[in-house]
Amino acid sequence: MKRISVLLSFVAIVMLLSFQESSSQVRWMVGGRLGMSIVSAGGETEAGLQIGPMLEVIFNRHMALTEAFNINTQPGTPIEWSNYFKYYFSRGRIEPYLDGGFSFWFVGGGPYFGIPFGGGLLFEISRNLYIPMDFQFGPVFFTGNNIFMVEVTSGIRYEF
Repeated sequence: MKRISVLLSFVAIVMLLSFQESSSQVRWMVGGRLGMSIVSAGGETEAGLQIGPMLEVIFNRHMALTEAFNINTQPGTPIEWSNYFKYYFSRGRIEPYLDGGFSFWFVGGGPYFGIPFGGGLLFEISRNLYIPMDFQFGPVFFTGNNIFMVEVTSGIRYEF
């Protein structure tokens, strides 16, 4: 119950901050991720492929909320549903950003809770079409064992 109230408080703060600078309308971005995920637990490290769709709501020039649903190829086929607050430092042909949030992992009787954070660059290749270079890392809290995950992905994004 405490986690839910913390989550709702975080969402409320993000919403309030996003409406302070309303230099444009709300925009949407859809796309997919493809890359490598590395999971380290108990002295063992497993690398695998990560693929999945994503959706982003851009509230103003600098702030966005991102949802991603990723399937990984490590043993047990972990599925990650992640939610990020994203902050863009500048808007232009190359857009650097930092992000962080929470994720749920579904593997071996989950769901398990994760705290991913990271950043990347968004490269504009044509009007409303982008290619990201994204780096995420953080802990995932499993029953009796915590793991550390690293994700290095790219993909395609379309903004409308």
